[in-house]
Amino acid sequence: MAEIIFDDIGSFPLPSGKSKEWMAGKFSGKKSDEDLFRVINEAFMKKVEAGVEVPTYPQYQDMNEQFLSIIRDADLTEEPFKVKLANARIIELQAIETVARAYREENGEKLDVRICVTGPLELYLKEFGGTEYVDILNLFAQSVDRFVKNSLSNARNFNIRTVSIDEPSIGINPQVMFSDNDLIKAMDIACISAKKAACDVEIHLHSPLHYKLACQTENISVIGVESAATPSYLDLIDKKVLEESDSCLRVGIARTDIFNLVSVLNDKYNTNVWKDTRYFPEIIDEMETPELISKRLSKAYSMFGESIRYAGPDCGLGSWPSQEMAASLLSNVAQGMAKFREGR
Repeated sequence: MAEIIFDDIGSFPLPSGKSKEWMAGKFSGKKSDEDLFRVINEAFMKKVEAGVEVPTYPQYQDMNEQFLSIIRDADLTEEPFKVKLANARIIELQAIETVARAYREENGEKLDVRICVTGPLELYLKEFGGTEYVDILNLFAQSVDRFVKNSLSNARNFNIRTVSIDEPSIGINPQVMFSDNDLIKAMDIACISAKKAACDVEIHLHSPLHYKLACQTENISVIGVESAATPSYLDLIDKKVLEESDSCLRVGIARTDIFNLVSVLNDKYNTNVWKDTRYFPEIIDEMETPELISKRLSKAYSMFGESIRYAGPDCGLGSWPSQEMAASLLSNVAQGMAKFREGR
């Protein structure tokens, strides 16, 4: 049996005492900053220590502005919407080189890392909304590919195992005017370098309604499904389609919709748990337990078998109340996956 790999989506709570405004100010310099890098590194290692096998760098920037702020800068592009390769930098990857080197020296091997880049459609919608300029969509796709290519070229102390293209609007946003063929072409352009480097190339969707688009691409091989909070999403996936297109799944096995989880506690205790925080641990200890997480994975495996390549939390944990609680959820996932593996 091919082993299912534990990864995470990216975002993570800030440490106590650090605000989004403070982070935004640090990121705005687009350069190495000791305090910023320390926050990124400490969060990244919390993921590693919790047992995430292919962790994503901590995402503390707006998913669109992280890339658009560079793509919009005329000094950093060779033509409108086409970033220069040298300027297509993901600063978070520069940051984690320090802890990755320490890990390599201590363990004698490199960490496997997942990177997530906002997809060309999502960037286009942010800039142009419900219009249809295919040439500009493809320029965004080329820029996305350059962010990936630059990252692959400059990774020294870790392996980029997975490249995920984040396209939450596919299947949700009614503004999407492009044809299926145009979307498939743009996705393939965005993933050229990742496929060439033999990475697992994933698309992260918030709805699997149009997952078959990804199955029709040449360069995407893994389809992410947020199936912990919405198990019925798995019913929309046809295993035969996956097999015929040589595609795999990344299934969500732990809920990350913290506001919905908290609302259950609010109703249960007739209180506001965001203020009356003593009930927060119940989410980890009673709601998202290793046993339940293992059952979710077993259920998904009964449906798709070895078509599942990755599993982990549904989405990012940036909205969770603390780093400690987020790390506890990741630890529960690690334990749940261990239980699943023991039972195979």
